[in-house]
Parts: sequence; structure tokens; C-alpha cells
Amino acid sequence: MIITIDGPASAGKGTLAKKLAEKYLMAYFDTGMVYRAVGLELVLSEKDIYNTADAKNIAENLTFQKMMSLSSHPDFRSDIGGRAASVVAAIPEVRNALLKMQQDFALNPVFADGSQASGVIYDGRDTGTVVCPHADLKLFVTASSEVRAERRYKEFQEKGIVKTYEEVLSQIKERDERDEKRSAAPLKPAEDAIILDTSNYTAQQVFEKVCKIIDSL
Repeated sequence: MIITIDGPASAGKGTLAKKLAEKYLMAYFDTGMVYRAVGLELVLSEKDIYNTADAKNIAENLTFQKMMSLSSHPDFRSDIGGRAASVVAAIPEVRNALLKMQQDFALNPVFADGSQASGVIYDGRDTGTVVCPHADLKLFVTASSEVRAERRYKEFQEKGIVKTYEEVLSQIKERDERDEKRSAAPLKPAEDAIILDTSNYTAQQVFEKVCKIIDSL
């Protein structure tokens, strides 16, 4: 089974995807990780992150297991990893190679240890429209910008990151605008996606609702 979950930042798609993957013994694929993996591999290999040939070669040979291994590195989510990811994400050859990698994964989904999975749940922004347009179930998880900002603000507080709610809300709105206006695969639900507004629901309530949908397939 292939399930895609798309939506804006802090809508709850990642939490939902992980819980569903655990319940249904499916692989969880956060598609936002692929560019960080390529970028970090370039950094760790001491290669120029602007070198198209090197970036393309790493992208063409990236596996799910390698990506998961790199994700445990302290710089994977750091500013270093983020900068490298933004650079390689702008390289068309890298984007094409990583799209193929993501699509091929659906043909043989595995867990990080290489064992077989019963399917895959993609978490991203264009997985239902670009990565797997023929998925068995497509979900588009969203929430108001104010609710999403409040969620992200609480996450920052728990991590000791100092930001005001107003700053977080502004960043959320700016990112939404970029995602919706980007020329390559703008953020939007697939025509056959089920849209879930999580503004007034807990993560557990959304999870239970989606389980009923999956069980009815």
C-alpha cells in the first residue's frame, strides 16, 4: 500500500505519518530528508556543495538506508546541513535523481535496517501530486496558520528556543507563500486527496479518523 500525506508546515502530517507507519508496519519516508542527505554527504566528503557533478553522483546513489544513517548525524538538522540542502535542491539534475529514488522506493519499501515493509507512507509537500500520483490513499493535512504557529511556538519553548509567537506566525505565513508560489510543484492537494483540517482536533483524533479510512479500503 502507498499512502501520501502532504500539507504545510506544522499541520501535523509528520506525527500522523509516523503513527500510521507504526500501526500498519509501513515504511515512513520523510521526503524533505533527501536533500539534506545529499548536502550533508557532500560536506562530510569535503566536496564543493556547488559542484553539480558530485551532487548528482551522490543523489543517484542515495539509498533509503543511507539517508536514514545520515539523519543521525548532528549536522543533519543544523544550519550546515540546511544550507547544503538548499544549495543542492536548486540543481535540476539532483532533483530528478532524487525524484526517481523516491518513486522507486514505492516499488520495494523497506525499513531502515533493510527488512521488508508492507508499504510506504510518504510525508511531504508534493508526494500525492508528483512523487506518487497513483498512491492508494492521498491525504492533505492542513490547519489555520494561527494554530500551526501556536504548535510550532510550543515546540520551540520545549526545546528552549527563544522566539515570540508573532515571529513564528510570520515565518509560517512566509513559508506558506513560498510553497504555494514556487514554480516547481507548488503546495496544493491532489485532485483526489482527502483534505483533513486539524485545527480543532487532537493528533489522536486525526489518527483515529484516518485509521477508519484505511481500514475501509
